[in-house]
Amino acid sequence: MQRISTLLILILIISLSGQAQKKYKADWESLKTYEIPQWYKDAKFGIFIHWGPTTVPAFEAEWYGFHMWRGETLDATGNPSQEASRAYKYHCENFGKPEDYGYTKFIPEFKAENFNAKEWIDLFEEAGAKYVVPVGEHCDGFAMYNSKITRWNSVNMGPKIDIVGELFKEGRAKRLKMGMSSHYAYGWHWWTYDEKYETTDPELKDFYWEPHGKWDPASPAFVKHWYKRTMDMMTQYNPDLLWFDLGMCEPEYEEARKKILTNYYNQGLKNKQEVVLNYKNIKWKPIPDGAAVLDLESGKLDRIRDECWQTDMSLGGWRWGYCEPYTMREAGDYINDLIDIVSKNGVLLLNVAPNKHGVIPADQQAILREIGKWLKVNGEGIYETTPFTVFGQGPTNAKMVLHGNMKDTGFTAEDVRYTQKGQSVYAFMLNWNDDKHTLSLNALGSENSIINDDIKSVSILGYEGEVKWIQKADELLIELPKERPVKNAIGFKIELEEAPGDIFKLKK
Repeated sequence: MQRISTLLILILIISLSGQAQKKYKADWESLKTYEIPQWYKDAKFGIFIHWGPTTVPAFEAEWYGFHMWRGETLDATGNPSQEASRAYKYHCENFGKPEDYGYTKFIPEFKAENFNAKEWIDLFEEAGAKYVVPVGEHCDGFAMYNSKITRWNSVNMGPKIDIVGELFKEGRAKRLKMGMSSHYAYGWHWWTYDEKYETTDPELKDFYWEPHGKWDPASPAFVKHWYKRTMDMMTQYNPDLLWFDLGMCEPEYEEARKKILTNYYNQGLKNKQEVVLNYKNIKWKPIPDGAAVLDLESGKLDRIRDECWQTDMSLGGWRWGYCEPYTMREAGDYINDLIDIVSKNGVLLLNVAPNKHGVIPADQQAILREIGKWLKVNGEGIYETTPFTVFGQGPTNAKMVLHGNMKDTGFTAEDVRYTQKGQSVYAFMLNWNDDKHTLSLNALGSENSIINDDIKSVSILGYEGEVKWIQKADELLIELPKERPVKNAIGFKIELEEAPGDIFKLKK
């Protein structure tokens, strides 16, 4: 009996030792052992939600607080022009001069009286999203959750609701993965300080922070404050995903950045929760490859990346928070972007913009529903897939520049993107041309050494008609239906014969 007890103790010690070894340390060598969870690789499509007090003026989107004080325009890195900012002109015309009507006066007007978390989550589920990421706090520092660190939050002021908490409750009831975003680090550069503005009012110091040069490095005290707020988000809500904007990429956040990753990953281990952290790579490379998931702002890659990556893209183009006008593209354009991203081992986080009342406008809802309708038919070629040997073919490819998506001109009927799942290869034809009668898939020829198993069948997802095809040495040639068979991108499913169970096939 004593021997059995001793053996059990040894097993327990070994087990606990193994668990201890799994804990991350606050250094990059340790953090690079992180592995992206399978749920995220399989998800492919999520919804981002930019929402906050900037929806009250509903002009110039979420950058209103940055521009409203200035008689001249500044870009995100401080380059001025001689012309007064549009936001400044708008503010003076509609609210008065900024010295008389400061940004905090928008907060009581941000009432969100029609916000319904269940309706939102139902819509996102209908859209085919597998994870949802509401903004936790944008650059203005207004927390959309029940912050323990700042009084400037959605429970104390404005809506007087825990917006993030409500969405997490409804999303997790639907088994969606739930995340939060933090843009607050860039808030250090957000405000214009002048004695005539409320930004220098000592009573509002906990909102605007201490006056400083706009492009000065963040002070140690501010970095510490950012760290405490991030830890509060992380420990209160246990998000499946934490998304960070470019502010935390700056060099002065280095030690705090490593601590956040370490604490978050260790919290995930403790909770048996597979977590994801997104970071930007703009001007600085803040995190080594492999230690977290790279996020490209409104951009796509021109090749397959070995590690899974993400694009955050807005329905409104450069507009993330709701404003008027909120111009969007056709649903099919976002579907094509999704396919292109997935074909290169990426994931799409698509942003929606509710208005100040807490309503996602009908035109945004219509686009999400159309995406969802397409995914119900074609999702088998998107979800849980891996990249094919080549991402695609055709004349159109992404430009690897910041906000490259803004420079896109759309895809043609010659553009095809591939994905793969088991013994099925999916080829998505991204546009339709009535004068095009055949589709040549030049990666699937019998002598191209890309597929090693014979083609068993070819079909079009969502189309019941017969599909005629022939495999040649250098192409798979498919006869197209006389009329467009389905709306938006057309998914061809190429089923291969079962792969051999061993190196050699044995004759029966």
